[in-house]
Amino acid sequence: MSTFAVLVVRVVIEPHDNADALEIARVGDYRSIVRKGQFTTGELVAYIPEQSVLPEVLLDELGLRGKLAGKEGNRVKAIKLRGVLSQGLVYPARAGWREGQDVAGELGVHKWEPPAPPAHMNGVVYGAGLDRCMRYDIENFKAHPEVLVAGEAVVFTEKIHGTWCQIGYLPPAMIDDQGHLVVSSKGLASKGLAFRPDAAENVDNLYLRVARGLQVDRKISEVFVAELAAEQPIFVLGEVFGAGVQDLAYGAKPDANGTPGFRVFDIHVGRPGQGSYLGDEALERACAALGLPRVPVLYRGPFSREVMLAYTDGKETVTGKGIHIREGIVVRPCVERRDPELGRVQLKSVSEKYLLRAGGTEYN
Repeated sequence: MSTFAVLVVRVVIEPHDNADALEIARVGDYRSIVRKGQFTTGELVAYIPEQSVLPEVLLDELGLRGKLAGKEGNRVKAIKLRGVLSQGLVYPARAGWREGQDVAGELGVHKWEPPAPPAHMNGVVYGAGLDRCMRYDIENFKAHPEVLVAGEAVVFTEKIHGTWCQIGYLPPAMIDDQGHLVVSSKGLASKGLAFRPDAAENVDNLYLRVARGLQVDRKISEVFVAELAAEQPIFVLGEVFGAGVQDLAYGAKPDANGTPGFRVFDIHVGRPGQGSYLGDEALERACAALGLPRVPVLYRGPFSREVMLAYTDGKETVTGKGIHIREGIVVRPCVERRDPELGRVQLKSVSEKYLLRAGGTEYN
């Protein structure tokens, strides 16, 4: 699960080959451009990540008032300085700070929340509960560069710029007055909320249109008979995309039934926090049996950073025409495994061109 924090860490300073007065401060695999001589390798600093919103007092202290992203000029966003991608800000540690400490509260820094999505991505909700909703996020490879092992068998899938969608199917023992289907968005699911399937106000709801148009509940009930009989819920997780969803639409328009584009990236069997995700081969078989398309698989083979970076940038493959830049990739072992710190091992590698694009939207 991705968490927001401003952590106190030890920085590594590297030369900037294209600027005499600048250096590169490295935190994990993230790089931030700083003034030459401002920091030294091994020094304690606070790393303020992308999507951070800074208070006025901190903006003034750093001389950044009105110089960052957003209409208030207070949001940290990736930029390119003299040919090097700079992600996040490096702030000198205060007296008493210790390595690993989260100082977001002390600095008054909080995470930027995307604007309210269009009406068709909202709707009437109910409290389904966290045992019926998946909490889901993917950490960036740059924050955990040592988790993936060189040479281990991995699969790269294309990261689609759409909106996260949960379509859950409950076994008889878990059904409440809302029925067996639990449809939610990323933000709502994290709070245990789901869209009311019978509400008149939800007739045009984007997520319910996917579930109904693709008949996902019927397909799950036919494919996962044994699991449902064993009282295990099934959660199909995928990306909804197309016109009216995000700034990258992949040429997709709603079909005659109003169903937008949809690709599966995960299937979870069992209650959230207790069950398990299908591994690569099992997920491939399940998508075929369900008749639901999977996000594009770009690579299967031994892991290396060089191969990962080669697939991170480029054109999307969803349309087969390369009409957009690629958002990036998701990397996971072919055989599911867990890491003591990270949890489930899967990481994203995001395209530099995607990060730097103008006019992007980030609805959840």
